[in-house]
Formats: sequence, C-alpha cells, structure tokens
Amino acid sequence: MENLSDKLLIESYYKATELDLSTEFITLIEQEIKKRSLLHEIEYSR
Repeated sequence: MENLSDKLLIESYYKATELDLSTEFITLIEQEIKKRSLLHEIEYSR
C-alpha cells in the first residue's frame, strides 16, 4: 500500500466500502490513510 499515491489510496477506500469488501481490508486502508494524515480527505467527502 505504501506504493499507492494518496489519491489512489483514497479511491481504493471508497471502492472497497462501496463493494462491501472485508472489514480487515478496509481497516488496513484506513490505517494507511491515518498514517499519511489523510483522514480529513475521507471525512469531508462522506
């Protein structure tokens, strides 16, 4: 996940939630989003 751009990471998060993928996978994406301090990107877009 470290190789993904910030934009692609956010898009992956939205697609994973849209497709109702496993909670574990979504949690991994969320952890990377938090690590990059991008949490505001998904909070404002909800």
